[in-house]
Amino acid sequence: MRLTDFWDRMHRQFGETYAESWARDFVIAELGHRTVVQALADGESAKDVWRAVCATVDVDPKLR
Repeated sequence: MRLTDFWDRMHRQFGETYAESWARDFVIAELGHRTVVQALADGESAKDVWRAVCATVDVDPKLR
């Protein structure tokens, strides 16, 4: 998954403004207790980060 696809899905799931705030502030246990932004900066694949987001919140099945 490309980062552009990842962020497109985040924006569609959370909304344009809230997606980036959520990604910066919400700590996900499946990402080693890191935020989305931290995990991506540490080199985690966008696909693995998206899977963690899907496991954490009720993501629209069309976006999974």
